[in-house]
Amino acid sequence: MTAGRFGDLLAAEWIKFWTLRSTRWLLGLGTLAVVAFAVRNSLEAYQDWPGFPAMEKARFSPLTEAFSGLSATMVMIGAGSLGALAIVGEYATGLIRITLNAVPARHRVVAAKLVVVGGVMLAVGVFVSATTFGASQAILSGRGVAVSLGDPGVLRVLAANALLAPVSGVVGMGVGALLRHTAGAVVAVCAVLVIVPTFFRPTVHQWLNDLYALVPFYVWRTCLGLPQLRDDPALPTVTGSWAVFAAWPLIAAVLALLAVRRDV
Repeated sequence: MTAGRFGDLLAAEWIKFWTLRSTRWLLGLGTLAVVAFAVRNSLEAYQDWPGFPAMEKARFSPLTEAFSGLSATMVMIGAGSLGALAIVGEYATGLIRITLNAVPARHRVVAAKLVVVGGVMLAVGVFVSATTFGASQAILSGRGVAVSLGDPGVLRVLAANALLAPVSGVVGMGVGALLRHTAGAVVAVCAVLVIVPTFFRPTVHQWLNDLYALVPFYVWRTCLGLPQLRDDPALPTVTGSWAVFAAWPLIAAVLALLAVRRDV
């Protein structure tokens, strides 16, 4: 298949993705909610700052006000659900059979879907990360506690925040290709990406810590999302955490390809 024909596939997948009503609603309202949450947290911190005890001021993290664990949860659930719906919707309507009959090279179809879903989610993730950071630090600068892009760890945190959406979107697509059931895929995405990892905590058993360090939400929460890393051998390393961020969408993409290739 020529590059031109692959471009046609991308255009078709782009149209199908944006014709899903859930795409516009989840992206629009979800993005607005995350940004509004950052603004609200920052305004509350700004107002309450004079009354904070000295210890609380010393532990205060401006980046947490911009993008908290709840924000990460909303982003991952929203992006993962959209990724699942991008392929489950075609199976539900039977459109996937028409697509595969028209394009026998199924790996091209999957590749086009991955590019569209991953690209849109990356754009959304970058926008959310930059907007929440900018709005939050603009508010907190009035108290002299804002951080800048040049401060240690800030760029790493912003990059990790931005990548949560594309990682989750592609993983969601892989889950959707395997389950092919709307409700089941969305529930599975939420459980795998967020709900189960929420309960993970560092333990005295290093094998468990190593297992936890294979989960995107966990490594974000205990490593990549922290401007100042904790000196604890039980916690994930930065290099290992980035590897996890890369491995999950890669594995999901392979699973999606294998699932689609086995269709009759």
